[in-house]
Amino acid sequence: MKFRLLLLLILFQFSVRGQDEALLKTQVRHTIDELVQFIAIPNDALEHADINRNLTWLTRAFSERGFNTSILPTEEESLFFAALPMEDGKPTLLWYMHFDGQSVDPSQWDQPDPYKVVLKAPSGEGWETRPMSELSDDIPYDWRLFGRSVSDDKGPIIMMLNAIDLLKKQGTSLPYNIKVILDGQEERSSKPLPKAVETYRELLQADYLLIADGPVHYSGNPTVVYGCRGITTMTLTTYGPVLPQHSGHYGNYAPNPNFQLAEILASMKDREGRVLIPGYYDGISLSEAEMDILRSVPDEASLINGNLQIAEPDQVGSFYQEALQYPSLNVRGMGSGWIGSGARTIVPATATAEIDIRLVPETDGKRMKKLVRDHIASLGYRITEQEPDAGMRTTQSHWVRVTESEVTDAFRTPLDNPFGMHLVSLLGETFEKPVVQIRIAGGTVPIAPFVNALDIPAFLLPLVNPDNNQHSPNENLEIGQIAYGLRVFEVILSTPPPGGF
Repeated sequence: MKFRLLLLLILFQFSVRGQDEALLKTQVRHTIDELVQFIAIPNDALEHADINRNLTWLTRAFSERGFNTSILPTEEESLFFAALPMEDGKPTLLWYMHFDGQSVDPSQWDQPDPYKVVLKAPSGEGWETRPMSELSDDIPYDWRLFGRSVSDDKGPIIMMLNAIDLLKKQGTSLPYNIKVILDGQEERSSKPLPKAVETYRELLQADYLLIADGPVHYSGNPTVVYGCRGITTMTLTTYGPVLPQHSGHYGNYAPNPNFQLAEILASMKDREGRVLIPGYYDGISLSEAEMDILRSVPDEASLINGNLQIAEPDQVGSFYQEALQYPSLNVRGMGSGWIGSGARTIVPATATAEIDIRLVPETDGKRMKKLVRDHIASLGYRITEQEPDAGMRTTQSHWVRVTESEVTDAFRTPLDNPFGMHLVSLLGETFEKPVVQIRIAGGTVPIAPFVNALDIPAFLLPLVNPDNNQHSPNENLEIGQIAYGLRVFEVILSTPPPGGF
């Protein structure tokens, strides 16, 4: 008798799992169809008309799911806001995603129109285009969708909407109030966001902030990210003669701005890549528990170095994850004179370096830029924010023009935050894999205004495949990641937090 009951229980469990899997695959198919429609609306972050058309589409899509929607004006492009009817006594989740995309150059894509999604199957070491009609109920999860913003970040938006559909089909009551804020200018740094968050603070108030953006760890395991580095930039320009001069006539006479710039840049780091500017790494310390989490990330140094084709990495930190805990100082571009076939025998008039500084929560962006300025001045250079005029150039030498961008702050939620531990537990149990916990991601997402203004913990939940080519030609989304994303939204939205937080 006991054996029969056990057998019936096992058969019942297999039946339920089979029904769940069939329902999931049906929802994956619908997600693909809806994503194809959404991608068909161009979303170039630099095109105002594109953003407006996307706002119209989002209003309809969210309203059909029972959300109340609003268009929130800012100094530039509007934000999209949606919320399910609020209920007292429930904690509130605020989800952030973005619907704008990088500009496209169709000539660089392997399809005529990057806004018309193409389905492709693996073929040898490449991809073979297949008709959408080949997607039956047995959807091959290793096939991919190619198109601008399928992964960054329209895909996650459509995953969320379809997870809501899936929960309704299952008759699941949500234990949270749900709010969604969608950004239409994330790809151009979301400059108006800090002021907008202050303006709409009451509307955006929530208990937890979740960001669905970016790829999972390259191991493919479920990933939770606790923060992102911030960023600010500087432009340094050094000066020689007012116009380029013949190097034969003036090569030993007119100062060459390239050597001045080289002196400045070379003085900023040692041969191992560590910043030499006094105070640059001040305030950063890592506990043993934090180091254990950093070491637990399944990065392979040999694989990373092989992909980068480098023999040795810089020695800021002893391994990749530790390196991300410190602010970086990067020369992202340089320009002077002419090179290659156009090279000329001249002393250039100017030399310019573009610098970006990735920030961590311990490093204030304005302070970091002041450290760089003070270091340049300590070398005997004179700093100006304007183009030096004839009077300045003929009475004093060694001018450096320094211009700066705004600061996008870093943010980081503590690793022992109870809701973060809840997320890790949920994902681990759902996918039966170890969850990769990233203390801080190397890139920048403009979320700090929410964290600072709303005083709430924030977590990134990456959903797409690591090799998705975001920002680049042939951006793609693996279909299996759609199933993964639906499950992530489903389990988080349907599982109440442990009591007490």
